[in-house]
Amino acid sequence: MSRWLCFAVSALMMLASVSVQADLPATVSRVKPSIVAVGTYEPTRSPAFRFLGTGFVVGDGLTVATNAHVLPASVDANRRETLAIAIPLGDKVNVRSAEKLRSDPSHDLATLRIVGPALPVLVLSSGEAEEGQSVAFTGFPIGSALGLKPATHRGIVSAITPISIPRGNARELNARQIRSLGSDPFSVYQLDATAYPGNSGSPLFDPVSGAVLGVLNMVFVKDTKENVLSKPSGISYAIPVRYLNDLLY
Repeated sequence: MSRWLCFAVSALMMLASVSVQADLPATVSRVKPSIVAVGTYEPTRSPAFRFLGTGFVVGDGLTVATNAHVLPASVDANRRETLAIAIPLGDKVNVRSAEKLRSDPSHDLATLRIVGPALPVLVLSSGEAEEGQSVAFTGFPIGSALGLKPATHRGIVSAITPISIPRGNARELNARQIRSLGSDPFSVYQLDATAYPGNSGSPLFDPVSGAVLGVLNMVFVKDTKENVLSKPSGISYAIPVRYLNDLLY
């Protein structure tokens, strides 16, 4: 390859990267209205809304997609605790009741049905992400501490790798769990991007079109669970959107 051809290829790659970065702010502004917090609501509790993870609105505007592991195993009916979502509205949040619609624990996905007016929806991609592709995700990292302010992170799909959902807790994945994973592996997106507790259920989307490519569900923890905050590995995982399409349709 000639020196000039090498220069031209490098220039085109640089321009493509700049284009993605330029498009991202506009895409984020379109994505954020569809991002909700998933948790439980108890009127006598302080705070009344307990944050558990992130979700995003799809379909008819009254359906929320998230991770199966985000949902509580049960709610305390005696204390009038209910499944709920919270919609950030500036310095306030609007809490709405929700109920579990469908669940796919083997792919760590779930959908909720919410009450009230329809919300802006995200479009689900009909295609697959590719290795090396730029991606972004928006959610509530450490939402219980930082508050319900949607934050966006970006990175690339570093690998498409077979994995299976660990039994018990799918929020974090460490080396020991990887070695002891069970049967029925399926391909997921390994990301060169830093996610945190609270990002579970965040939509992984194309930075230019905003189409949802997957659902964030796991963070690789280098040592202990506590180190995910002080020493993030920068390795995260997302469930391909085709499994969410199967759950919805």
